[in-house]
Amino acid sequence: MQEQNFTVTQPTRIRFGVDTVNDLAAMVRELGGSRVFLVIDPGVVAAGLLDKVEASLKADKIPFTVYDQVDPEPGLKLADNGAKLAKKGKCDCVVGVGGGSAMDVAKAVSILLTNGGKAEDYIGLGKISKPGVPKIMIPTTAGTGAEVTFTAVFINEKTSSKAGMNGDPLYPDAAILDPALTLSIPPHITAATGIDALTHALEAYTSTQAHTISDMYALEAIELIAGNLGKAYAHGDNLEARSAVLLGSLLAGKALATAGVGLVHAMAYPLGGMHQIPHGLANAVLLPYVMAYNLIGAPERFATLAEMFGVDTAAMNLREAAEASVEAVWNLNQDVGIPRNLEELGVSKEDIPEMAKIALTVARPVANNPRRPILDEVMAVYEEAFNGWQ
Repeated sequence: MQEQNFTVTQPTRIRFGVDTVNDLAAMVRELGGSRVFLVIDPGVVAAGLLDKVEASLKADKIPFTVYDQVDPEPGLKLADNGAKLAKKGKCDCVVGVGGGSAMDVAKAVSILLTNGGKAEDYIGLGKISKPGVPKIMIPTTAGTGAEVTFTAVFINEKTSSKAGMNGDPLYPDAAILDPALTLSIPPHITAATGIDALTHALEAYTSTQAHTISDMYALEAIELIAGNLGKAYAHGDNLEARSAVLLGSLLAGKALATAGVGLVHAMAYPLGGMHQIPHGLANAVLLPYVMAYNLIGAPERFATLAEMFGVDTAAMNLREAAEASVEAVWNLNQDVGIPRNLEELGVSKEDIPEMAKIALTVARPVANNPRRPILDEVMAVYEEAFNGWQ
């Protein structure tokens, strides 16, 4: 214990439970908001959830502006355009509704309203000087954990690369997690976002920055997601399973915010930037391959992960138990229909050298990884992920 040295920042007020979306107006008022800029995923609108979000604001006569021009892999211009509209509407509170993309845009708009400039000015770490206007996140997928993180990730249209804003001012002031809002998620989105959340927890647990508090969040998240994602995928109306996966996603978000993520995320970035593959799906396909590569860096931790999946490791040696965690994740991927390899995603094998170079520039996840990667090794992992396991 005396060797641990960590800092934990947890400023987000969390409201969890069925029908808590009805508390939105009260939360806006509590945070001092009077005019809301509502950033919402168009898929959420199509699913008929906008009415549920608007109802609370209308009942309390809070004016709002809807911004539903959000892409699955948002570009920096979406944040800039949103900030212009929010200023025009004299909005003093931002609400993000949807998956990670909508929440990232909402977080960025909040910052731009008080700091000025353009979104690209804040790419990197610690470049945000002022707090944003109050921001509330309402996730409708159980995956990104963006409602409790200090990051907002975008595609830079000039370079076609992914990069993030990072800093404590990006932490949302509040988050509303209503499991009922996740009931309409189709199975393939349930799968990709669920494995995305699992990736956050697994990488936080095996991160070189892991500590007692991040472990607490990560292990609980893994147990919740591993035990319930299959049920939520098999029967989308299973509210108990949906609630467990949403809570797991929240805890995974807290784990990654305090311990960081690793090579899976670094390797997923160029898949999004070069091939427009949704971040969660990229993470999901890469996860077992990167786990297999990382095993030797933290075998004890991977053995514990197997136990979180319910594997009886009593008769196994350490290596066998660690390898069992990879098999458990692989089996869960297949149960919920995750593609088996990168070729199924339309990735070109000729792009692997360039993707590997880009992945190694994602400095913090690479540094957090339990095994320090070099270029040839990252290329080899991509190639294995491209060819797939039988």
